[in-house]
Amino acid sequence: MPAPLRRALGSALVAALLFPLGCYTPLTTVREDEARLRAPDDTFRPAPRWGIALHGGAGIIPRESLTPEREAAVRAALTEALQAGHAVLARGGTSVEAVTSAIRVLEDSPYFNAGKGAVFTHEGKNELDASIMNGRTREAGAVAGLRHVKNPISLARTVMEKSPHVMLIGEGAEAFAREQGLELVPEEYFYTEERWQSLQRALEAEKKQQQAPPEPGQPQGPSTYQGPIDGDHKFGTVGAVALDQAGNLAAGTSTGGMTNKRFGRVGDSPIIGAGTYASERCAVSGTGHGEYFIRYSVARDICAHVELLDLPLSESAHHMVMEVLLEAGGEGGVIAMDARGNVAMPFNTSGMYRGYMGPEGEPSVAIFKEP
Repeated sequence: MPAPLRRALGSALVAALLFPLGCYTPLTTVREDEARLRAPDDTFRPAPRWGIALHGGAGIIPRESLTPEREAAVRAALTEALQAGHAVLARGGTSVEAVTSAIRVLEDSPYFNAGKGAVFTHEGKNELDASIMNGRTREAGAVAGLRHVKNPISLARTVMEKSPHVMLIGEGAEAFAREQGLELVPEEYFYTEERWQSLQRALEAEKKQQQAPPEPGQPQGPSTYQGPIDGDHKFGTVGAVALDQAGNLAAGTSTGGMTNKRFGRVGDSPIIGAGTYASERCAVSGTGHGEYFIRYSVARDICAHVELLDLPLSESAHHMVMEVLLEAGGEGGVIAMDARGNVAMPFNTSGMYRGYMGPEGEPSVAIFKEP
């Protein structure tokens, strides 16, 4: 057996044995992959590992607060989403289609802050955002401030594929959805008692905050708006990244935003380059405190490090999440995939709902940090 083949097979075996979901560091770096591509034709070149990775939100997820029943339901939903996206890839479908299919499953579940499970605004409404990007063409679609679109990720994809625009918002976006025949639902569809109670807790906390005496040196008078309060301390955004059998990447993200948000607040999820980004070499979907993801262009910067600095995906994603974001005070995590199928899932919170499914067809799902 040729030496390059022995080394490649050995590395693959070690990677399979040591793969800890959420902190995968490829034994074969991007530099080595590209060296193979530049090598003579008789050199062994392993094919990219097509597959899909997804997340269901990051944040403070106390183990004791997650009942066995709820954990089982969450894991089942994540697995179903992985299987939906994987089925598309297995039959030769595109990464864009796979990402859309996986996210739609999560949007239809009440366990995640997207679609059916979206959180409430200060006024007791649900406002939904989403985006998607095709890494091969750099085409992108995004929507924000939706109140009646059942699956925002489908509308984002429709904007990308059937309009000359990248982002549509509010009533205009819903008029476009109606014109394109997408499913619209009454506002009551998005009501869940759990999310409603989260809003009530956030409103009560805000009221106490406003009634508290000002700190020394602070002006007297009515309290100013302090921003949304995440009542569950969890950013339930959902997202997916995929590499298809043709070697093309895509990324998508969908969210209900933050509990108690006001004034039409929009976070990073529909912002291309902040919460979603895909190129020929890298795809990223983020979850966390959106303002920080926007300020630091998290998704784009991860891919820029891979493309321009030639850094391995795992190193680039770790740097942005565990160093840049953490030092700035931003909580959250990302899922990322490169053109070789390497996956990175760093997060700086206590947990992140996440999963991966590769060509072998075995779904892997995790919530907390793995040993």
